[in-house]
Amino acid sequence: MSIDHFPVGLEFDVSYPNFTATLSLLSTTQLKFEIKGGPLAHMEVVDIHVVPLGNSMFAVSWQEKDGATVTNVQDYDRGRIHSHATLANGQFLRMTGSITITRASDRVIDERPQRNKALVREAMTSPFQRHEVAAVERLYAPDYVQHNPSIPQGRDALQALVSNLPKDVYYEPGLTLAEGNFVAIHGRIRGWAESTQIVVDLFRIENGKLVEHWDVLQNEVPDAAGLGRTAMFDPKAEIRTDRA
Repeated sequence: MSIDHFPVGLEFDVSYPNFTATLSLLSTTQLKFEIKGGPLAHMEVVDIHVVPLGNSMFAVSWQEKDGATVTNVQDYDRGRIHSHATLANGQFLRMTGSITITRASDRVIDERPQRNKALVREAMTSPFQRHEVAAVERLYAPDYVQHNPSIPQGRDALQALVSNLPKDVYYEPGLTLAEGNFVAIHGRIRGWAESTQIVVDLFRIENGKLVEHWDVLQNEVPDAAGLGRTAMFDPKAEIRTDRA
């Protein structure tokens, strides 16, 4: 991640334990803050230094007119700010506050969707295309919640299922959509049932692992295009979406 991802134009409130601050990110070199109420109440525009930390996280530091210094770790993935401030009187503060966005940035600041899409594609192709049993432990949470009534609960059950998959089971990923901690993937799977099936899998993700799953399946009509109808599945759909 580069400084180009710093969400210039973003305005948000930060709720600390003892007060609320409003921040406006004016540029990659300036921000405006206002502390509302209490002994620290004031408003100021300050020059800032921004260091990208990856995964939508930035270290932002500045010095105020009275000599106070502040370093914030702004974590937009999790909606939190970890703030360390040395006040003009020498008092040192460590605070963590939650972010409430009041004006969105024109820039994309949340990289979770792209990371989660890649995670889900790997979690579907490793076990159900390449039959890699070890991938289940690596990619799925131990208490994995399964909403498909024909599959038992938990990661161990899923690992056992993958271990016993017929050799002709083969999954193809297609269009993948993501928002926040949820990913939906459109795919085609052969060998799972008597007929080739088109499936939409929906996953919830926490801490880099799949924790919950829903799916809907239907038999593919292979000659739909020959009948003058749109094909049910296109493995290139994701490529076209990424380029759009």
